[in-house]
Amino acid sequence: MTDTIAAIATALSPSGIGIVRISGPESREIAGKVYRSKGGKKKLQDVPSHSIHYGFICDGDEVIDEVLVMVMDGPRSYTGEDTVEIDCHGGVLAMRKILDTVIKNGARPADPGEFTKRAFLNGRIDLSQAEAVIDVINAKNEYALKSSVSQLRGNIQKAIKEIREDLIYQIAYIESALDDPEHISIDGYGENLYKEVKKQEERIDRLLLSVKDGKLVKEGIKTVIVGKPNAGKSSLLNTLLGEERAIVTDIAGTTRDILEETILLHGISLRIIDTAGIRETQDVVEKIGVEKAIDSAKDADLVLFVVDSSVPLDENDREIMELLKDKKTIVLLNKADLEQAVDEDDLKNTAGHPVISVSAKEEQGIDLLEDKIKELFFQGGLEFNDEIYITNARHKAALEEARKSLEMVENSIEMQMPEDFFSIDLMNAYEALGRIIGESVGEDLVNEIFSKFCTGK
Repeated sequence: MTDTIAAIATALSPSGIGIVRISGPESREIAGKVYRSKGGKKKLQDVPSHSIHYGFICDGDEVIDEVLVMVMDGPRSYTGEDTVEIDCHGGVLAMRKILDTVIKNGARPADPGEFTKRAFLNGRIDLSQAEAVIDVINAKNEYALKSSVSQLRGNIQKAIKEIREDLIYQIAYIESALDDPEHISIDGYGENLYKEVKKQEERIDRLLLSVKDGKLVKEGIKTVIVGKPNAGKSSLLNTLLGEERAIVTDIAGTTRDILEETILLHGISLRIIDTAGIRETQDVVEKIGVEKAIDSAKDADLVLFVVDSSVPLDENDREIMELLKDKKTIVLLNKADLEQAVDEDDLKNTAGHPVISVSAKEEQGIDLLEDKIKELFFQGGLEFNDEIYITNARHKAALEEARKSLEMVENSIEMQMPEDFFSIDLMNAYEALGRIIGESVGEDLVNEIFSKFCTGK
């Protein structure tokens, strides 16, 4: 923390702008050694904080690049330390030469995630916000981005702190009563504490209920397309992707292996898997593809069952329906542009799942499919004003541990155990929740979390 660190904060690829970031107590001094103003008189050591200056970065007498330099003194900076950012041209060689020159003049190369780690250690952000930084960078869809930004703004921090404040009040009351029983009575306290514990359990339960949606928001919905051969599965995949990704022919059994792609529907990621047509076959290769299709459907979050509406249902269709009876499924009555041999209402009653009439070839009914997916998984919509979505496995584990400790408090109250038993389990819950925001974590965990960041962030 006493070192001054530097790194390229933008991608190492040709671009319009590149940024070299310097943070630490000697940021101004080091940047001042390599910066030359246009007139040669302005010194970075003398300029006001939060100001931008035009000039050049030089290595001795060699001019490396024309730049803008932003000076920000701590604690009003990303890291909470004195920070200088050099905005240069986005050539890889130019950025590397500027970084090398900065390091030659006293900075050391930053470790992965070290800027954000310093922001955490300096109290600029808590650990949940720090983890949100990498989630913003890695967001693959609109909702994942909104969720990460909401977490970055402190919605999880606020919820966790409110629960912890109520828990620490109860812990303090018990400890005070045990230390000074003459002035602080705990007669009948167990009943009041029981109500309070129930209240905090409900708050934790609400957070845990969001885990499933949070996982889908962050990672996407694993969606498997199944159906008998020639039902139009590959045509549907191509339509959803907007490109000819899968081979489409009139020959049954063209698709032999699974094909996976990711698409965005209304801001939601679908990890779509196209599979071989499910049917009885003696072809060894096709049989392997059918087995893979069945296994993929069993592990899916969502199954799109494609039915050929131009021919009557057969035994293959019925076997697929039986396979999917306990799965979250949307039945797509495909080839709506042809003469219909399958009645939509009859299919809905037979399949026991929502049915949408579509034409993959003519791109009909795709909007209805998008709306139905959103309805099935997110009750028609996602809101990010006040809603919190737990997307981090570490947060989930800590919440579950806190919930378990509160259950132990309940048990102790019901068994009329001494009050110090209440205090022990309340403190365990308090510390478990503290791990989410970084108030009770070890150095090894902190290092592990930030090691996953890119260098320069």
